[in-house]
Amino acid sequence: MKLNKIEKTILTISIAAAALLAFPTAANAMHIMEGYLPISYSIAWTIIAIPFVVMGAIRLRKTAKENKRALILLAMSGAFIFVISSLKIPSVTGSSSHMTGTGLSAILFGVGITTILGMIVLIFQAILLAHGGLTTLGANTFSMAIAGPFVTWILFKAGKKLKINKMANIFIAAAVGGLFTYSITALQLAMAHPGEGGVAASMAKFMGVFAPTQIPLAIVEGLLTVLAIMGMENFATRELSEISYMEAN
Repeated sequence: MKLNKIEKTILTISIAAAALLAFPTAANAMHIMEGYLPISYSIAWTIIAIPFVVMGAIRLRKTAKENKRALILLAMSGAFIFVISSLKIPSVTGSSSHMTGTGLSAILFGVGITTILGMIVLIFQAILLAHGGLTTLGANTFSMAIAGPFVTWILFKAGKKLKINKMANIFIAAAVGGLFTYSITALQLAMAHPGEGGVAASMAKFMGVFAPTQIPLAIVEGLLTVLAIMGMENFATRELSEISYMEAN
């Protein structure tokens, strides 16, 4: 059976995802791990995330219903988040870091749909990879699937208005959005576990733990997002035009 370019790409991504799932390991990664937040904080972050999840579900349902061609881009965006956010990189400070992958979806679909895709990925990672947790799902969803994508989306829109080179704009938006995710996670941890010097001092310490690996990872994530969109523009032009991406760029 002969596959077209889009089918080959989806098959490749699915194989990569399956390979990752074949080797589940306990992780001390930058998703906040199971049980690390007090229950009151877990509930509070979940409540904060709920309106974004509801908005995203409505947006996703509308997009899927009105534009069947968008489904391929949605699947690819979700797979992109899953694959690159599952690749954990050891940190020189004894922890580990990873990319988020949400920049691609934020640029193509906005924050609402990215929230749903990111939350689904977080649930699978918590259950299958011991990466993050279910009690901390609300906090992790807010940092990785809401706050980071929101910054990416804002920067991308601002860059277009300022007529920044398209690929440079994508790179900046995705890289900074990835870094912002970790700033929010550091804040969440500092608020839950303030040490000597208070929340601000604790946040600085948490950010210092991840900075040595997260800054270069953000650069790599920006480049990967650029490459992903360049690839889509080559073999999924019609699909991109259906979501008005091509006209907007």
